[in-house]
Parts: sequence; C-alpha cells; structure tokens
Amino acid sequence: MMGKYKYQFDPETLIYKKIKLDFKTRFYKKWLPKFAGSLIVGFLIFIITTLLFQSPIEIRLDEEKQALLLEYDRLNRQVSKADLNLHEVEKNDDNVYRKIFQAKPIPESVRKAGFGGVNRYEKYEGYENSNVLIGTAKRLDILSKQLVVQSKSFDEIIDLVKNKEKMLASIPAIQPIALDELTRFGSAFGYRIHPIYKYRKMHTGVDLTAPRGTKIHAAGDGVVVRSDWAGGYGNCVRINHGYGYLTLYGHMSKTNVRPGQKVKRGDVIGYVGSTGLSTSPHLHYEVRINGKFVNPVNFYHNDLTDEEYDKMIEMSSKSNTHIFE
Repeated sequence: MMGKYKYQFDPETLIYKKIKLDFKTRFYKKWLPKFAGSLIVGFLIFIITTLLFQSPIEIRLDEEKQALLLEYDRLNRQVSKADLNLHEVEKNDDNVYRKIFQAKPIPESVRKAGFGGVNRYEKYEGYENSNVLIGTAKRLDILSKQLVVQSKSFDEIIDLVKNKEKMLASIPAIQPIALDELTRFGSAFGYRIHPIYKYRKMHTGVDLTAPRGTKIHAAGDGVVVRSDWAGGYGNCVRINHGYGYLTLYGHMSKTNVRPGQKVKRGDVIGYVGSTGLSTSPHLHYEVRINGKFVNPVNFYHNDLTDEEYDKMIEMSSKSNTHIFE
C-alpha cells in the first residue's frame, strides 16, 4: 500500500532514499484509482440489477398497468355488448316503429357517420398502449354518436305517437265509393292488357264501377293538391294526406273541390264519370306511399265488416275484365 512516503533507489550511494509524498500525488496515485474502480463496479452492479430485477416502484407500476389493461378489456366488452343492444334497437326502430307510422328509416350513412376535422385522438399517441387507448376512445365516440341519432329518432317517434289520432284520420282507410253503390270491380291492381292500347301495362290503381254521377268520397283527411284535367285520368283529384300518403281519383264527370282545400274522410270530392282514357263510367283510384304505388284494396278496412272486406278482396282478385283505364 502506498503511504505518505515512498522509497527511491540512489545509484550513487546504492541505497534507497525515503521521499515524502505530497497530498496531490498520493490522491492521484492511491485514492483516485480505487474510487474509479469502485464507481465502475457499482455502475455495472446497478445495470445488472436493473436488467434482472424490478424495483418496488416498477413492480407497482407494472401491476397498475396490467390492472388498467384488464379494465380496458372489460370496458371494450361492455362497449361491444352496448353496441349489439343498440343495433337491435336500431333494427326495431327502422323495421317496426317507423313502419307503423310510415316514417322513412334513418339512412345507414347517418347512423354510421364518422368524425371529421383534426385528429381527435392525438393526445393518446406516444404511449406504450396507445392503440388500446385510441381504439377504445373511437368506439366510445361512435357509440355516443349513434345514441344521439337514436335518441332523436325516438323523439320523432314520440311526436308521431302524439299525432296518432291525426295520422289515423289521414290514412286513406275507406272505399271512395260506398259498397252499396258499387256495381262491380273492373281492373284490379297489377299488370294487365291495356283496354285501349292493347299491350301489357302496369295498372297502378283499381277501377270501381258505378253509375255516372255516383258520389266519390275522400278516403282520408288531407289537402287537395290538384283538381283539374290530367290527360288519360280525365277530370282528376289528388289529395295529400300527409305521412307520405297521396290518393288519386280519376275519370270524374265533375270535381267538387279546389286545390289547397282541406277535406275530411268521407267528404264528397266529385262524381263518377268517364272522362279521359275510359270506355264507360267508373272511378280509377290510386294510393301512393312515399311516391310508391300500393294496392288500394289493402286500405278498405275502416268502413267494412270482416265479411264485407273478404268479399271485396275476392271480387277484386277475380276481376279480370280489364275494360277500364
């Protein structure tokens, strides 16, 4: 060991001379190498320990991380379950509730619309599990928007329910010509050979045969949108009943209403005739829902007994003379 002195050989006297070392020399030659060695060994031990063993803080953080990942997994399962439940509600909304009130289904593009603009999830980036955070945040955002859309849809359905009485009065639910005044059915709804042009053509309504001058009644509450001459329909009345319903009454001898006039179910709107493309007196009657032609016989339920309704359906289905426009 190096002390305060060192011995140096003197070649002239051939003896070792005792030389006292100053503090600086002793520090650099004795203590600094020991300190440096200890520091290197300590650093190596620290590195090895860090790689092989976790500190209590790291252990606690890792446990918290695993707990959070489990919580996110549980949350995602709940979101999946909520999404399935919401999907069932959306199906019922479009296929049951809205059909009852003749409301159009909500477009899928509206229900599934995304989020535009800046990156909404930038704050979740840069973490070890950013994909988990961003994925969960996106699913929650989509679910929350779908819930808002569905909530608005239910608000609309509630309004329709509140107006149910008005709606039921507006639906074209009676036969425009009273059953006891009806002579017979002419052409039924569907394809037929046109009685004048002699080619196969869709007959978009039904023909109700009755004597000239027989009263024609509005099938439901509504507003007259047209009351004029309409080509092959002859003297024609169109009534907008709201809720997507429109009825048309053609070949009248005379109309009894004007455009913009409000009518009630049963009001006389005109009289049977044979104007336009027609070969004899009858009423051509159409029902349209959201612009689509539907068979009017399916709406004659408000003023007929079950027996009368069944008889009328049978008469209509057997109608194959097709003599009227």
